[in-house]
Amino acid sequence: MCRVVDLQQAVLAKNASAAQTLRTALAARGTAVVNLLSSPGSGKTALLERELGLARERGVTVAALTADLATENDATRLARSGVPVKQVLTDGLCHLEAHMLGRHLDGWLPDGTRLLFVENVGNLVCPASYDLGESLRIVLASVTEGEDKPLKYPTAFGLAHLVVVTKTDIAEAAGFDEAAFRANVRQVNPGVEVVLTSARTGEGAGALLDRAVAAADGAPVHVPVMAGRQPAHHHGGHEHGHGHGGGDGHRDRPGGGPGADSVHPRPATAPTR
Repeated sequence: MCRVVDLQQAVLAKNASAAQTLRTALAARGTAVVNLLSSPGSGKTALLERELGLARERGVTVAALTADLATENDATRLARSGVPVKQVLTDGLCHLEAHMLGRHLDGWLPDGTRLLFVENVGNLVCPASYDLGESLRIVLASVTEGEDKPLKYPTAFGLAHLVVVTKTDIAEAAGFDEAAFRANVRQVNPGVEVVLTSARTGEGAGALLDRAVAAADGAPVHVPVMAGRQPAHHHGGHEHGHGHGGGDGHRDRPGGGPGADSVHPRPATAPTR
C-alpha cells in the first residue's frame, strides 16, 4: 500500500512541476488559464459557449480547449462562438494533466490569447487532483445535482477559486435549496464566491468572463483553506467509485502518462498564480 501511495505522490509531484512550467510559459505570453470542472451534464459547455461569445463581443481574445473521453461534440458546439477551439480526446483517461495540456497547446494556441478556457473531462474526482497551470479554477454544479454535492466531492469544491451554479431556470422545478447548497460550500471552502447562472435565460451572463479577466489582470483570487492543508492531492482516495478499466476508467500510469519523463518532481500543491 505504501508503494502505491508513493507512486501516486510521485505522479502528482511530476504534474505539479509541469503545471508550474506551463504557468510560467503562458504568463510570459500574456495568457491565463481557466480550468473548468464539473460532473457530466452540468451545463458546462452551454455556459462556456455563451461566455466565449461574450468575450468575442467585448474584444477579449480567448481560446478554448475541451477534453472528453470520446466524440468532438463539445468542440463543435464551442466553435459556434467564433473563437479558436480545440478538442482533446483522452483515450479513456478521466482527467487532463499539465504535460498533456502543454503538448496540445504547442503550435496551436494563437499569439495574443489573453484567456484560455479549459473544459476538463466531466468528472469531479480525478481532475480535482491535477493542477493545469491555471490562474483560476472554477467548479460548476447544476441545480439538479443535489445540495450535498460539495460534501460528496470535497476536494473539487474545496480547492475551487469560484463555484458556479448552473441551470437556475429550473431551480424551482428541481426543488433546489440554494441556502443549503451555499452552506455546504462554506463547509468545505469558506469564503469562496458562489455565482448563479443560466445559459438559457442569461442569468449571470459574463460572470465567468469577468472573474477570469480580473485574474488575468493580476487581481487576487480566493485562497481555499484546503490549499494550505494538503501538501499533495491524494488521487488514490477516490470520493466515489468509478471503473479503472475499459473506456470510461481512470488510467493512472507509473510514469504519469505519455511524456511524463519530460517533467521533474516538485511537491504537489494546490493551483497558484
